[in-house]
Order: sequence, then C-alpha cells, then structure tokens
Amino acid sequence: MPEQYSLSACIVSYCDYDEVCAAVRSILQYTPGDLSLYVIDNASPDGCGDKLIHTDFGDPRVQVITLPENVGFGRGHNTVLPLLKSRFHFILNPDVVLHDDVLHKLASWLDAHPRVAMATPQLYYPDGRVQNLPRRKPTPWLLFARQLAPRFPGSPFDRGDRHYTMQDEDLSQPRPIEFCTGSFMAVRTEILQRVGGFDEEYFMYVEDADLTQKILREGQVFLVPQCHAVHAWHRAPARDAGKFKMQLVSMIRYFKKWGIQKGSI
Repeated sequence: MPEQYSLSACIVSYCDYDEVCAAVRSILQYTPGDLSLYVIDNASPDGCGDKLIHTDFGDPRVQVITLPENVGFGRGHNTVLPLLKSRFHFILNPDVVLHDDVLHKLASWLDAHPRVAMATPQLYYPDGRVQNLPRRKPTPWLLFARQLAPRFPGSPFDRGDRHYTMQDEDLSQPRPIEFCTGSFMAVRTEILQRVGGFDEEYFMYVEDADLTQKILREGQVFLVPQCHAVHAWHRAPARDAGKFKMQLVSMIRYFKKWGIQKGSI
C-alpha cells in the first residue's frame, strides 16, 4: 500500500452533476487518510452546484463551494489556495475517474524525487486508449497544428501535432515534460502557493501551459506513466467557434507573456 501523506485535491465543476459525483466518489473511495477534497462549482446554469451542496457523499473530507458567477478554470482552482494545508495538491478535471490510489502513488513518487515540483500520470480514455497529453513547450505553429491535425492525417499538421504531444519519444518511463495538462496535475502545495496558482487573466485554455512555465522556475515537471487514471476528455475547441476564439485569446496572452521559445526536450 502506498505511503500516506497530507493531500488536498480540487475539482472545478460546470454542469454535469452525475459526472462530477462519479469523480468525487472515485477519489474518496481510492484515497484513504488525510485528504481535503474541494469541489468548486462555477455557477453552473443547470443547477449542478445546488445539487452538489445538498449531496451527502458520506465522507467529511469533501467540501463543496458554490461561486456566484463563472470565474473560469484557473480562478476557480485558485479559490482554495488560501485554504490548503496539505503537502501535495491535485488539480483534477471533473471527467477524471480513479481506479486505484493514484494520489498517494504520485505523492510518494514526488517525495522520492525532491527536484520535481509537479507531475502528471498517464491518462486513458474510458475505452482504454492512451491519451497523448504530455506536451512540449507551445509555439504558435504547434498549437495551430494541434487544431488542424485530426482533419489532415499524415499532413505536416499531423506531424507537428505528434511532435507537440511527444509521440516521437519513449513515454514508457518517467521523463521531464514542458507542458503539464490541467486535467490532472500533482504539485507540491508550498510551490503552488508560492507562485500564486493559475494566472487569473486566462478564463479557459492554455492556463495550464502558463502554470507549467511558472512551476518550471521552481523545479522539474514530469510524466509518471506507471501511475494512471481515466479521463473522458470532452474538449473539442476546433469544432466550436466560440471556444476556438477563446483559445486564440488565451494563446495570444501566453505568447505575449512568455515569448516564443524553443522547447528544450
């Protein structure tokens, strides 16, 4: 059994009550010991937040906080920063489901690798397919290729996307990455608080790349593939004009802030 640590975790919800409950219950089921699990509802218009407030999860370790307006992904997660007293904190999407004690496994791995500040497990689709989420440092070309690759298999866009998502590397062993997905982040709580969490100027998209760059100033960021979880991954901004526009705004902010830098791995 993995060694137990003081842990905290946060899910930011926006609609889809049943999915959020499945994520919460899986975390509670597979994570014994000292855990503070926060569910922040971003003013879900379908009443998800009110339902969550009145849901008895049968575990005092979960706390639901409903926000009066949708403040976005990063700001929603930052809500809990002043409350955290854990050693390791987990940023989780509401469409992630655990099937073992992956939180303690990642905490144990981080504890054994003091130079690593943040880590992510290997994520899988519900049907067992691997999700190619570890990424290199973004460039405008790589982000553009990311949007067009699925429509042009075998094209330069597809090759750019495969390079961006590190499919040209051996990811069967732990290795450093330059872009940790916001779907599942494990980070040392002290470091997350020191860097101020997410940049709240991003409403959605690329805020995880931004946070990764801040964390990289404090230590390494790693993929830990021997740890894993299931992630439904509903996102498809290229097929939604409004979301794609939001992503472009975030991309512009990211490159203004960090510049166009060549990756190092």
